[in-house]
Amino acid sequence: MQQHGDRLSAVDVSFLAQEGASSHMHIGGVTILEGPPPPFSDLLDLLRSRLHLVPRYRHKLATPPLGTGRPLWVDDPNFDLEYHLRQTALPHPGSEEQLLNLVGRVFSQQLDRSKPLWEMYAVEGLEGGRWAMISKTHHCLIDGISGVDLATVLFDLEPVPRVVDGDTPWQPRREPSGAELLLRGARGIVRTGLQLSERAVRAATHPERTLNAGLEALEGVGEIAWAGLNPAPATPLNVEIGPHRRFIGVRNRLSDFKLVKSAFGTTINDVVLSVVAGALRQWLWSRGVRSEGLELRALVPVSIRQADEHGQLGNRIAVVRGPLPVYIGDPVARLLAVKEAMDGLKESKQALGAEAIAGVQEFAPPTILAQASRIQFSTRLFNLIVTNVPGPQLPLYVCGRELLDVFPVAFLPQRHALAVAIMSYNGAINFGLLGDLDALPDIDLIAEAIAGQLATLVDLATERLGEPTPA
Repeated sequence: MQQHGDRLSAVDVSFLAQEGASSHMHIGGVTILEGPPPPFSDLLDLLRSRLHLVPRYRHKLATPPLGTGRPLWVDDPNFDLEYHLRQTALPHPGSEEQLLNLVGRVFSQQLDRSKPLWEMYAVEGLEGGRWAMISKTHHCLIDGISGVDLATVLFDLEPVPRVVDGDTPWQPRREPSGAELLLRGARGIVRTGLQLSERAVRAATHPERTLNAGLEALEGVGEIAWAGLNPAPATPLNVEIGPHRRFIGVRNRLSDFKLVKSAFGTTINDVVLSVVAGALRQWLWSRGVRSEGLELRALVPVSIRQADEHGQLGNRIAVVRGPLPVYIGDPVARLLAVKEAMDGLKESKQALGAEAIAGVQEFAPPTILAQASRIQFSTRLFNLIVTNVPGPQLPLYVCGRELLDVFPVAFLPQRHALAVAIMSYNGAINFGLLGDLDALPDIDLIAEAIAGQLATLVDLATERLGEPTPA
């Protein structure tokens, strides 16, 4: 349960520390729905009736003075739903290109840290009688996996919106004063000491268990340190970026990824990384960059959220560096190389090491956390973010309108001009490509290459299995 006065986790604080004038740390997506659009007042009423299910959406940041502790989430006494849920319309003819250009403009603007860190736009006038919703939330508030869980706030499983019980008139609690925040920060330091003492007691009580866990964590930290000594190669993706964004979406069928996975004994995520690698190989060649001997590194978030933690906000993620072997021209050989490398990462301790580092950061002062977050997103470690989020495989509805398409939006750290987010929904698996406006004027070439790389793998998988090509 998200409560007034909750303290941000170390990972959440790292996303705040990473944000700059050109590196925005918000994520989200654009959903396309069947028309006609509902009256805007109906959308407001729907969201207002369900906000009590996610109290964090009414919380803003409060930072203890003098760096005495991590920021807290507190009730915003001036919360205004109509500031966060906004209405807009596309000019005629309302093409999807115009919609995606709007997404780029929305994601070019930072969120106001004096208010709850989210915005949502209802967009009318999309061609074909459709409409859309753009969501934008700071990464310190929500990560991709928990975001899927929280879709229940707005989406329904049936065309008729469900009635949500338990809502009572919201009364914001008083904002803590500077002195109270200072006291809470001091209490946090004391609590940290108690937690360290409890760990020491557990270690003394079960030394063999603690030793084994500690050794595994140390191995993982060592692997991460070794990865840092092998930096990602310099590419046209890793340049200074500005604040402006462009966005493009790619539609795919989940059945195609499953076909390729089955034919070659891989995972869907292996296929995703292989397709991205093949597309970047084509794009690099279009830029006149040779790919021989070149392996790019993708920062691949891995959820460490437990089953009983679903529906909770905040970030429970670790990251590993996934390989993108752009030096391999043969699509199947590239896919198998990705599989072998990812299997090795799963057997390694990298994710465990990342979790151990996050655990240590929980006990670190904010200034140290800020430095640690810069290491985590160092350009030396990776070339781009590639994040794959599984979504529901059944139709969803908003105010009785069926959700047709979902395109996720990731974020761009400093000196990273491209981020690729992937999300499956109701038989589809769509890619959202977020790029720097100036550094990637040819982002559409990457999108086209993704579709072409998948089509090639589908043909090869069909040939291998002796199945008819999907219609």
